Amino acid sequence: MKNNEQALMNEINNITSNIETLSIGVTMTIGEYAIVDKLANFIQNHPEINIHLHYGNTSKLLELLDHGQISMAIVEGNYPKENYSHIKYSTEDYIAVCATSHQFNKEPHTIHDLISEHLLVREKGSGTRNILEQSLIAHGLHISNFIHYTQVENMHTIMNLLKKDCGISFLYKIAVEKELKSKELKEITLDDFKLQHDFDIIWEKESIYADKYLSISEEFI
Repeated sequence: MKNNEQALMNEINNITSNIETLSIGVTMTIGEYAIVDKLANFIQNHPEINIHLHYGNTSKLLELLDHGQISMAIVEGNYPKENYSHIKYSTEDYIAVCATSHQFNKEPHTIHDLISEHLLVREKGSGTRNILEQSLIAHGLHISNFIHYTQVENMHTIMNLLKKDCGISFLYKIAVEKELKSKELKEITLDDFKLQHDFDIIWEKESIYADKYLSISEEFI
């Protein structure tokens, strides 16, 4: 019996010694709405790789990457591109949304027309919030210019609050495609707000594993 157990342990050790672990960080939007199908394909095509998937906002993922706690990250917000090797994952529409039943006091045509609305916004460090902040600055505005706002650290909660007509929000269209199709939510079309932004796969600049990371990235694109 002991010989059989030892043989089994040796077989397991031989198998596990050939298995590598890949740690990838993703933002909430990307992890929930943009990566599942491609991740499933990668898992099926690479049974020899164990994957650790970490969730965090863009700021947190950069910190994990800088400290070597993850190998790669897929981020949605702005980051210092000169500090990382990167490849574009996708280009996504960034839109304003609200409940389909929402009634405006006055039909909005510009982003300034929305500052009287209750804004639902992600926490500081979130890529989704970062894009909004940069866009508002370009229009001479800040989040504090909205009369009322609620800061939420969870995308699902924001979605549910939107459905209950608790305010408006700015987010990536990919996150609300189902709700737009089902007409639970609607896009707020503005004359001065048409925005797209890249999701990027990033890793340590000049990493000795650069070729490997590039090869993996190309399977996700």
